[in-house]
Amino acid sequence: MMQGPFHRGGHNKPMGEINVVPFIDVMLVLLVIFMIAAPMLTQGVQVDLPQVTSEPIEDVEDSDPIIVSVDRDGEYYISLDDEETSVSLDNIGDRIIAILERRPDTPVMVRGDRNVSYGQVVTLMSTLQTAGVANVGLISEPPSGDEN
Repeated sequence: MMQGPFHRGGHNKPMGEINVVPFIDVMLVLLVIFMIAAPMLTQGVQVDLPQVTSEPIEDVEDSDPIIVSVDRDGEYYISLDDEETSVSLDNIGDRIIAILERRPDTPVMVRGDRNVSYGQVVTLMSTLQTAGVANVGLISEPPSGDEN
């Protein structure tokens, strides 16, 4: 019997290799998807959180701060030098920038009513950050009870 070029002979061994090319293709596609999606998952306002119990800010009394307030109805107010003006959220950034151009070292403080939603305070702080205010302080009142 002639053995031609197409004759396989008796070598019927199973192939011991796994083709990993499709696995690598899927992994690369997933890697690209997660690289694109990861920056979109983190959003927020950068806030320096205190590591210990807060102490009153001493230098605020020396220079009158800009106080941006949110009342229980969700209305926004800017207080400066005992003068309080009502303002919309869209105009807060422009007003604060105009005040800080005249008085650049003026601290900016946020005062929110305890009944206003957390989202409105975060939106206000985000608006101030977008306007270029580097540091924003939060005004709170100490608890009324004795803490011993």
